[in-house]
Parts: sequence; C-alpha cells; structure tokens
Amino acid sequence: MISRNDLCPCGSGKKWKKCHYPNNPIVTLNQDLRQKYKKQFQVHLKTDEEIDKIRKACQLAASILDQLVQYAKVGVKLIELDTLSAQLHKKAGATPAPLGYGYPPFPRTICTSLNEVICHGIPDETVLKQGDILNIDVTSILDGYYGDCSKMVCIGAISEEKQLVVDVAKKALDASIAILKPGIPVSDIGKTIEDIAKAYPVSVVNEFVGHGVGCDFHENPQIPHHYNSVNIPLAPGMIFTIEPMINGGAKRSVVDKEDKWTARTIDGKASAQWEHTVLITETGYEILTVNG
Repeated sequence: MISRNDLCPCGSGKKWKKCHYPNNPIVTLNQDLRQKYKKQFQVHLKTDEEIDKIRKACQLAASILDQLVQYAKVGVKLIELDTLSAQLHKKAGATPAPLGYGYPPFPRTICTSLNEVICHGIPDETVLKQGDILNIDVTSILDGYYGDCSKMVCIGAISEEKQLVVDVAKKALDASIAILKPGIPVSDIGKTIEDIAKAYPVSVVNEFVGHGVGCDFHENPQIPHHYNSVNIPLAPGMIFTIEPMINGGAKRSVVDKEDKWTARTIDGKASAQWEHTVLITETGYEILTVNG
C-alpha cells in the first residue's frame, strides 16, 4: 500500500505527502497522470469505465483458459484445444485475439507451447502424452476490450527438469505481482523475477516481454522479465501482463523458419510460462485474469 512517504505515483520524484497528497483531489491526480503518462511514456492509463470492460474480458479469458486446462489430457490433440477455444469464444460472443494477428497471420485462436517451446506455439495434430508440459495462452476480445492470460499443464508425471521450470516460473510470477504498487519502477518486476530464478539452474528469457493490454492487444509499457533499466513508475490505471518464461538451459530462443512463430529453446531444454493481466490500483494491484 502506498504511504505518505512513498514516491508520488505521478512520477514527480517527490514524496506523496509533498506532491498530490496534501490536496488529494483524486480526480485531478488521475487527470494529471493520464496526460503525463500519455505524453512522456506513451502509456494509456485506463478510466474506470475502461477498467470495468477490461476486467470482464479478462474474466472471460480466464474462464476459457480454465476449461482448456481441464480438457488437456493424454491423447488429446493440440488442434482439439483450439477447436474448443473457438467454440467457447463464439458462445460468449467474443473474439480470439491471436487469430489472424501479425505477419504472417497467426492461424489459430490460442497458443499451445509444448515442452521446449517457449511461446507462440501453433496448435496442430500433435497428441499430448505422458510427461509433457504445455502452456496454453488465451487472449479474448469482449466488446472491444482485451484480456490475456496463460497457464501450464502437466500431463501426468513429469521429469525433474520440467517440474523445476514450471515451479520457478509460477513462483516468479507470484512474487513479481506481490510487489506491485504505485510509484515503483517497471524494472522492479524484472529484478524480482531474476532474483528468484538465479537461485536455481534455470535462465530467464529476455527476448520476449510482458506488455500493456486492455484497449489493444499490445500496448506500452513493455514489461521485461530480466534485469533492466525501464524506470517508468507504476501508476493507478496502468494495466499490463506479467508472463515470465523460464528455461531449463540457455535463455536464447530460435524461431521456426517455416511458420515464423514458434519459439523454441536453442538447446532443446524445457521451458515454462505463467501469465496474468494486472491492474495497478490507488493502493496496490488487482489480478484481473481470475475466473469468477
């Protein structure tokens, strides 16, 4: 929770009690912040109305993700998960954001990243088997607003290496969310993740980042998961993803030359990722991608 002696969330560098707190017109503070962040950082701080709509999109994405996680079992094809995703989006009157996104246009409604795939895996005819680990990444558009989240699925008993990356990625996500509050720099997120990861024989991927989200699929600011110097102060109304990717070996990736999307570990070691969309509030944070 922000206190009177913390740095003011407006980014002035002054203590809150010496800046906006004495007057404490929250509406004026928010207006000042929106103007400042748009001009200085190209970051859009969301309004209450936007937050409400983004929250609904996030809850839908989380609900669809949970249903896909439950469906992912031995013998299920990755393409079957994509088919189910398409059905669930249609039923909810929503649009899967990945479908047709980017260049070349992404061909499926979700990303399914299996074993050594770091991210952006394309669902295909691959059949899930005992010992696999799978990241399912869902981004839903509801009434024009976006929600983005992912989870790991362990298919039966898995190796120690795979269990390690799954656990460290989850621990890093949880710890980096726990520190969030107005005034701290974006760089603290990556520092928290790296500080946790360096205690284990793993690496933190630095070629992909979290990102602002809500009014568009990818917005500012970028959220690096490694040590960095992005000193944009977090501010109320900021919405972004945190999605640390942890490898069992080298941190580098190689992107598939044919599909131009699938990013695999360069050494074939396992990789894991967990993701939430979070909102910075006046006093801390809210995880938006929670089902129900």
